[in-house]
Amino acid sequence: MIKVIAVDDEPVAHDIIRSHAEKIPFISLDATFLSATDALFYIKNERVDLVFLDIAMPDLSGIEFAAMINPGIQVIFTTAYPEYALKGFELAATDYLLKPINFTRFLKACQLAETRLQLPEVKKRDEEQALFVKDGHDWVQIKFSNLVYAKAEDNYVDLHEIDKHTLTRITLTELQTRLPADQFLRVHKSFVISRHKIERIEKHQVIVAGNKIPLSKLYRNQLLQNLEGEL
Repeated sequence: MIKVIAVDDEPVAHDIIRSHAEKIPFISLDATFLSATDALFYIKNERVDLVFLDIAMPDLSGIEFAAMINPGIQVIFTTAYPEYALKGFELAATDYLLKPINFTRFLKACQLAETRLQLPEVKKRDEEQALFVKDGHDWVQIKFSNLVYAKAEDNYVDLHEIDKHTLTRITLTELQTRLPADQFLRVHKSFVISRHKIERIEKHQVIVAGNKIPLSKLYRNQLLQNLEGEL
């Protein structure tokens, strides 16, 4: 049984989700919340497998909420605003339902969540570890497992993956907030690297998947402390 909660500041949305959920035997709607903050406290103490989540809420947006919870919890966004879809999928949302939500579409989203919850943990984790960035007029998915390093270029960042690179308009500091801190480290004012692809640490540079990346004095001690348990 999939344990579900709904978070939406409109009571009528709860009624619709509850009505749909009652028709699906493999999910259990255990709680509904008008406040995203209240839902966060609930998740800390109770098992939750899936969240039906509105985006435009007054205390905490659905985007902010999704970024705070355990990535193993499936998220299905429910909103009247289609322009949020890309951001939702960037956060590895299971699905994106536009209001008013019909039952057929709701059922399909629940079936997708059930499938994802049954995936082996390694595969699920790999699917979730990615972000979308803009490359010209297009949006490109960058998988964290494929990213070697990122280099600042004025108001742009050049993302170097194993087999390609992408130039996107973003600051390196902003990019770092979107990367998992346990996987990527700052080693220079202009460089962030993948810790899992470090081959060698020298006095003034780091070898990352064959690439020579400058290592500044400011970040050297921090890098060594972070890697202390692995070196």
